[in-house]
This record gives sequence, structure tokens and C-alpha cells, in this order.
Amino acid sequence: MVKKISFGKTQGKRKIKLVFRLFVFGFALVLLFFIFSVGVFIYYAKDLPRPEKFTEKTFNQSTKIYDRTGQALLYELYGEEKREVVALSEISNYMKEAVISAEDANFYKHFGIDLSGIFRAIKLDLALKKPTFGGSTISQQLIRSTFLTNEKSVERKIREIILTLELERRYSKNQILEWHLNQVPFGPNIYGVQSAAKTYFSKPAKDLTAAESALLAATIKAPSFYNPYNAKNNEELFGRKDYVLNRMAQEHYITTEEAEEAKKQELKFAPALSPIKAPHFVFFVQNYLTEKYGQNFLEEGGLKVYTTLDWGIQSDAEKAVLDGVEKNKKYSAYNAALVSIDPKTGEILAMVGSADWFGEPYPKDCVSGKKCLFDPKVNVATFNIGRQPGSSIKPFIYATAFQKGYNDQYVVIDEQTNFGVWGGEEYIPQNYDGKFRGPVTLRQALAQSLNIPSIKALLQLAGIPDSINNARKFGLSTLNHENSFYGPAIVLGGGEVKLLDMVSAYGVFAAEGLKIAPFSVLKIEDSKGNIIEENKNDSKRVIDGKSTIIINSILSDNEARAPMFGINSVLHFPNYQVAVKTGTTNDYRDGWIIGYTPSLVAGVWVGNNNNAAMAKEPGTVLAGPIWRAFLNKTLPRFPKKNFTPLENPAPAENLAPSP
Repeated sequence: MVKKISFGKTQGKRKIKLVFRLFVFGFALVLLFFIFSVGVFIYYAKDLPRPEKFTEKTFNQSTKIYDRTGQALLYELYGEEKREVVALSEISNYMKEAVISAEDANFYKHFGIDLSGIFRAIKLDLALKKPTFGGSTISQQLIRSTFLTNEKSVERKIREIILTLELERRYSKNQILEWHLNQVPFGPNIYGVQSAAKTYFSKPAKDLTAAESALLAATIKAPSFYNPYNAKNNEELFGRKDYVLNRMAQEHYITTEEAEEAKKQELKFAPALSPIKAPHFVFFVQNYLTEKYGQNFLEEGGLKVYTTLDWGIQSDAEKAVLDGVEKNKKYSAYNAALVSIDPKTGEILAMVGSADWFGEPYPKDCVSGKKCLFDPKVNVATFNIGRQPGSSIKPFIYATAFQKGYNDQYVVIDEQTNFGVWGGEEYIPQNYDGKFRGPVTLRQALAQSLNIPSIKALLQLAGIPDSINNARKFGLSTLNHENSFYGPAIVLGGGEVKLLDMVSAYGVFAAEGLKIAPFSVLKIEDSKGNIIEENKNDSKRVIDGKSTIIINSILSDNEARAPMFGINSVLHFPNYQVAVKTGTTNDYRDGWIIGYTPSLVAGVWVGNNNNAAMAKEPGTVLAGPIWRAFLNKTLPRFPKKNFTPLENPAPAENLAPSP
């Protein structure tokens, strides 16, 4: 009997074995892939920065320097990134939607890696036969810009994916979007949506329209190319803006009708702002800040610096100086400076260091600091090399005499006088007009700026050492030689001073003997709004009040100065009590005028940067009109106040002895 063989059962067993082997093989492959993936993850992840670093990360933010109100931004100090960080709630919904539509439509759906987006990008790149479209999500972009380089390699991509997955696991989508919108560039040096909105549209990010948002989102792809101020590429920029609006409609953030309406909206960019206002003052402040906090901290710390400057007063000062210098050119005077302070507080309200920071040096072939009649970048108000003050220094000598018990009715003789040998030569000075008046009171002598009586007041009443010491106490820091260095010519301006020091020193008269050092910063806030510095200047008495009351009375006495200056000169304000003193150097290299009320001090210097002589005109003619134009605008800003009156005017004293 023949035995039958069942081929069906054998084949079935073989199939089962084959399937089992394939299953084992497949499982082994999956396991190996899993082990390999874990190994790759561990290998690349071990040295990676952790995504939680974002909670510790402080975005570099620019330091902003404001005027005293905080309304006028004078300067923004930053390194490579101009940025202002805001919360997501402070950003327009249109802006969020525009960025998501243009950069990562599935942002709220994926887990950090958008596989469909990657496949779509690959398909488009293959169709175009060049790598045009990327598949990176917003989360990947954020990781790449924060932790990684732009190197294109498999290793970097693996690192990017690992960190992105960790980022998405740890943080909400809204937090990631907020970081992205504060991190991403919108133009050269313009980082973050708040800076972009303020720069291009002069509005905060929360007020952006759909069209404005689409345009800003359009710049992200290529910030330099699509820079709104780069007019040659504006056609491409507006084309991409319309593309973003279409994407917003496709993603149902806006309707098709709204997109079409937004495309028609005329967008006007804010003018490219001048990078700086009140430049000489700003750099005066910056020097202070740099010395105290360091350059890096200023460029990255996001400080808000509220200065003492009043932008309205500063604007009036700049116009007065610019207009005055233009008129003074016929007198060969090509520059001027102006400083104004509040004598009660020491706050610098205005500082104009030259006629026009943005102007060209004159002559054009001059060498800065040596041959320039006009050097726009030099701050003459604070220049280390002082200028001779002429007769504007006389009040400090008279104040010293009054401090010693003399009064404004004390009489000296105005006559030709040989004051002996000083500096190897006989010193026989003249009055400005070449005349002699005989017996004059100290009031007349100071009010009319008579030279010979002033020298007698210095040598016989005040004394050189005490006068110099007093001037230093008032704040004339550049009178730093030994007292023996100075001779009688000091009363005619034989030393060197700074305009800022002179204006501050005259503030002591306005404050009746109290000195408050001039300062420029009211307060500083850090990026979180905490006050890290607040100025609380203290005053100190440097001279008795009675002596300053006499000075104030004399310098505001229009009748006393009328014989020299006229009854209706630029020094006289019919409706205000203004004390004022002029000064001119003997060789007409410097012209000065400094005047004050109880609420305001203002001083003007005119001359040339290279110390070249001007035409033979006094400070009244050259500096006076600038000062007058400034005060005409500025005085009405302050309450009308008079000086403390001089009580019981003293009778005339005996004649001062001749030397």
C-alpha cells in the first residue's frame, strides 16, 4: 500500500515559519532602529543646552534715553540688536496670525516637527529644482536662532530636532510664539515685533492692522532684502505682503474680502527717524552711564534713562543757536553753544554743544580740533580745554568783596591806573570804551562792566586768593592752578572756564548762595521697571545769601547798566526781572552772555573752534541775540518770580584808596 504525502500541511508550516521569521526580523529592525535612535539622541543631547534656558534667557534689549517727560526718545543705545520685549497679549492678533500663516500654518497642530510641511517643501523644491522652501516650524526657527549656528549639516539638524521636541514638551504654544515674535529680525538691527512696529509705523505692536502685520511678517523671510526703507525692493516686499494676506485668508483668520481690502490699504512708513536728538547732551549722558554701568550693559540691559532735559526748551535752544550763528558769520564767528539749567535743582534743561551736530565742518578741508572754525561734533559746553570768560567772571570777584562786608555803594575811582608789574610787564588796562568816569560805586562798576574799578575791587577789596577760592566753590573747576598763578587780569577773564560750569556757578546767585551740582539723569529703570538709580541732589551753601542778593540786584538793574548798554538793550526784559552779565575777551576770541531769573539760568558762548579771532564786536552783539531769542521763548514756560529785594540800601562809602 502506497503512503500519501500531504504537501498542503508542509507548505502551511513553512509559511508560518517564514512569517514568524519576518516578524522577528522586522521587530529586530524596529528594535535596532529604536536603540540606534536612542543612542543618537543620547549622543547628540548630552552636551546640548536645555530648552529651559529660555526661562533664564534675557533677550538683549536696547537702552533708551528719554527727555524728562519720557515722551521724547532722544537716543536708543544698542549693540547688534535693537529690541523691545513685550508680552504676547501686547501684540495684535493680526500680527500673530500673519506670522503663523506665512511661517508655520500648522503651528497649533504639530508637536514641533511638521512632517506634512517637510514633505510639501520637498515636493516644491523638487518641482523648482532648487532648495527654495523650508520645512522648519516656528519652534525649530526659535531653537536654531537661539542655540545653533546656520551651518547646514545632518548633525546640526538632529540637534535642532531634539531641542525642538524638548521645547514643545516643556512649554505652551503661546509661550513659544511670544519668544519667537520677540526674537525674530524684521530688518537690519530691528529685532522683535515691538521695535519693528514703532520703527516702521510709529505705533505699538498691539495696534497693528492686518495690512501692517502682513507686511512685517513678509520681512521675516529676508529682513535685509525686504527692509521697508530699502525702496528698490519695495515691489517685492509688497508682493510678499499680499501673499501673506492670501495665506491668512486661506487659513481662515480673515475673509477673502478682508484680505482684498487690506491689499488696497495704503501703507505709509514712518520717516526714517533721526538716530539722535540733542546729540551733545545725549553723549554727555552716555559718558556718565558708561563710566557707571559699562558699555555692554547699556547695549543689552534694556534700561530706560529719564534725563533732566526738557525737549521743548532744547528745541528752542537749538533754533536760537543755529539762527544766531548764521547771522554771526558776517562777524567771522562760526560757532556757538548754549546751556540752561534749573538753579533750584541743578537739572540741565538744555545743552547745545555746537551750532549743528549734523552740519559739515568749516572749512571743509579743516582738521578736527586744529584748523576748524566750526567743528560740529565738539561739545564746546563741556570741552576739556576751557575758554576765557572775559568780564563774565566779574560777579564772582564782586561777590567776594560783598562777602567781606563791602556794599554796592562803595566808591572807587575810575581813572588810568598802573597796577604794577605782572608777568614781566607793567599792567595799565583800559575800559572797553577807552573812557574814565572818576568816582563810581561798585554797583555802577559791575553793571557797566568797567575794567579799572573791577581790578581795584579785586586787589583792594576781595583779594586774588579769596576770589579764586570762591570761584572754585561756585563750581569753576578749571581754575586749577595755584592761586599765585593768577594776576589782576583774572577779573577780566584771564583764566579758562567751561560754559556748563559758568551757567551752574551763576545758578548759585539765582539760588541765593546755595550750590547744587549740575546733573543730567533723573532716574534709571531696568528692563522690568525697577528703579536702579534716582537722583536726589543735595544743595550746600557756598556763600552768604546777602552777598548774592546784592549781585542779583546789580545785574538786574537796567538803569545802572544803561550808560554802557542803553536803556532798551537785548539785556532788558520789561516784564521780567532778569539778571545778566556779558563777557568779551581782549582779542575777541570769545563772546559770552549769562543771565538768570530765580527759576532759570541760561548762558551762551560764541566763537570759533580753533580759537581764531572774530570781528571786533562784544559779547552783547554776538551772543546777546542768541540768548535773547532763547529767553523770549523760554521765560513764559516758568512762573514769573522776582529776586529777593535788597533791603536798606547802604549809603556811599569813602573812596577806595588808589594803589
